[in-house]
Amino acid sequence: MKEFELKYGCNPNQKPARIFMKNGEDLPIEIVNGRPGFINFLDAFNSWQLVKELKDILGMPAATSFKHVSPTSAALAIPMNKELKQACFVENIKGLDDSAIGTAYARARGTDRMSSFGDWIALSEPCDEVTARLIRREVSDGIIAPDYTPKALEILKKKKNGGYNVVKIDKDYVPEPMEQKQVFGITFEQLRNDFRIDRDLLKNVVTANKDMPESAIRDLIVSLITLKYTQSNSVCYAVDGQAIGVGAGQQSRIHCTRLAGDKADYWHLRQHEKVLSLPFKEDVGRPERDNAIDMYLGKHGKDLSKDGVWEQFFTRRPEEFTQEEKDAYLSSLTGVSLGSDAFFPFGDNIERGRESGVSYVAEPGGSVRDDDVIATCDKYGIVMAFTGMRLFHH
Repeated sequence: MKEFELKYGCNPNQKPARIFMKNGEDLPIEIVNGRPGFINFLDAFNSWQLVKELKDILGMPAATSFKHVSPTSAALAIPMNKELKQACFVENIKGLDDSAIGTAYARARGTDRMSSFGDWIALSEPCDEVTARLIRREVSDGIIAPDYTPKALEILKKKKNGGYNVVKIDKDYVPEPMEQKQVFGITFEQLRNDFRIDRDLLKNVVTANKDMPESAIRDLIVSLITLKYTQSNSVCYAVDGQAIGVGAGQQSRIHCTRLAGDKADYWHLRQHEKVLSLPFKEDVGRPERDNAIDMYLGKHGKDLSKDGVWEQFFTRRPEEFTQEEKDAYLSSLTGVSLGSDAFFPFGDNIERGRESGVSYVAEPGGSVRDDDVIATCDKYGIVMAFTGMRLFHH
């Protein structure tokens, strides 16, 4: 297949539309099911690069959940404890502990469930039955993977009344080194960003504290590779082998840090005993639970306890989760890694990161206020490495 005609481009009025290989070769994909659209393919090709790089660099199966050409999360196949499974709504997925790629996707989808509603999925490994059963339950647009087991395909082909988008990609495909795109009829050309992000990038530790354990190195690599495929400006909080807060496409660096930090805080708070013990009615679906939890953790959490409201979701009035309790829980957190796709211009980004348990930072450096950023890290004993490499993505 040398080209594929799309229903339309980014919007319904933008047609005709297609994807094709400019060099005349066959596309490196097979459309196994459905009819993916323009934005679907943007998500598919960006997300596939992300999980492929995570697997290549860290040697573990990886998955990501994408929305509007940015990851909501990316995760490695690290076993999940009971509380995390419950927070991600996967405690009843049979066989999950035996499926590495299923575990990776459960983590990725469960990180920011509000943003992942209607996601595009990428897997570094063949999709197995367990992962397909997990996907079947969620609202999702499609998936790209190097292969699918027969049982997984049987399950996925029934999703969305048979219209679920399933794409198989040649895992050995390597694109040409130069890439092009057009804006306003003008062609842009650049060398594809094939910069390798690995542990060597983290050797230039500029803070007084230079103790960076292997787990932090892994998490910073996860953060930086995730940023490589996130619309800029962006920062990414990561811990336990997964991205837990991505602040994509903000004009201000501190707004990136706050947005991503708020998402990371919600990920942590979802695992708090008060959230895990919310008395949901059995007939309340996962999207409605996500909305209720988001409200419960937000500044209007008290509204859930009002008469006529709590009865819609719960078997009894939920116990209040006070701001003081949330602050105390979050203040106990440590060990979180924070990556940035460009330098931090002020120490306020470090101050905000510390509020979400950040102990390790990786950023390019090069600001006229680097000394201020380093001093802020030193004030809290945070370890920071200057990578010297910007990771803008547009």
